[in-house]
This record gives sequence, structure tokens and C-alpha cells, in this order.
Amino acid sequence: MPYLQRDGDVFVLNLGEEGAADTENRFSPDFLAQVHALLDEVEASTGNAALVTTGTGKFYSNGLDLDWLAGHLDQTSSYVGTIQSLFARVLLLPMATVAAVQGHAFAGGGMLAVAHDEKVMRADRGFFCLPEVDINIPFTPGMAALLQARLSKATAHTAMTTGRRYGGADAAAAGIVDEAVGQEQVLERAMARAQALVGKRGDTLGAIKQVMYGPAAAALTAEATISFDGNA
Repeated sequence: MPYLQRDGDVFVLNLGEEGAADTENRFSPDFLAQVHALLDEVEASTGNAALVTTGTGKFYSNGLDLDWLAGHLDQTSSYVGTIQSLFARVLLLPMATVAAVQGHAFAGGGMLAVAHDEKVMRADRGFFCLPEVDINIPFTPGMAALLQARLSKATAHTAMTTGRRYGGADAAAAGIVDEAVGQEQVLERAMARAQALVGKRGDTLGAIKQVMYGPAAAALTAEATISFDGNA
């Protein structure tokens, strides 16, 4: 399950399992409940703070838990709602957020990374990819709004309509991430970026994000479902 650590004023939310060398960090209901609970803890803190999210091994996150969803199609709407509320929460969090993308960020995992203020990605291995066009799962209005709010029009169009896989250097060139670095530097650089912004935490930053991304957040928190027949 995801777990939280703190280094000075920077919270580090690891999407993986403590002690596990490699997990896909898919959005199971238990995963989502744990991440929301950890964000509750972060938001309940006082003073300067920033948030870094990361994973371990090959995956930052592989997105939706399609195996679980295939067995619970009657819960699709509530499941998607919980995921989208997580995206909206990160998007509007009243402190700086930095994604340390140390491995693959696919589909919903890529969207979670995009919701952060800044992104640092591994340069030599791992891909950012939105494969929905290839797995026949259309984007919800909220997901599309998030991607179009945080990526350039050209990049959003290419990423969403072609399922292109972006390596770290390509993702940086396309503006998907802010920096692509070596494996050992990903978390270090993300932490440095976050530390530089810990003093920005507060209602003013939250209000600025609301003005900038309120429409996308509203689309994410509106009732939605996805078209999925269990055969992706």
C-alpha cells in the first residue's frame, strides 16, 4: 500500500508498497482510499510544506485496475469518481506538488503525474503514455479537461489521439515533464524543486490554482463513467 514519509518540510508519498521492490501501483479501491487518507494527513499538517509523489521499481503508476474493474462493472461510476477526485485534489492542493516519475506512467498514472505542479522524469528508461485509444477506453470529460489544462494543445492532441510513448527526453521536449535526469537523480531533483517552494503553501496558492484550474476540477468532480466492457 502507498505510504508517507517526511523530510523536513517535504512530504514524500510513495505510491508503491513499503519494502516491495516492484509494483504497478494500479488504482485499486484500497490504493485510492489509502492515498486519499495520506493526503488528509498532509493537509492536516501546519506550516511550510510541499508534496512529492513517487514510486519504486519499473512503475510510477500503471493507472486503473482493469482486472478489478472487469469484475465490478456495476461500480464503474463510483470507481471513476474516486479516481477523478484524486486528480482534482492533487491539481488544487494548496501547496507545491512535484511528481518524481521514476518509471512508467501509463494511462491514469500519467494523468496523476500531469495533475502535479512540476514533474521530474527518469531520462534513460520508462515511458509516459496515454494508451486509451489503443485499449478502447475513451477519456471522460474530466480526464480530457485535466490533460488539456496542463499540457499544450499540440501535445495533448498527440498524446491523447495516438497513444504515443514518450521517453524522458521526449517528455521534457514536449513539456509533459519539466526535467529528465538520470535514475539516481529523479527523487533528488524532485525534492529540491519541492523544497524551493515550501513557503508558497497556503490559501493564496490554493485560490490561484482554483482560478487557473477550477473548470478542469469541476469537470473531474462531476459524475462520470467510462466505456469499458472488461476486454481491454
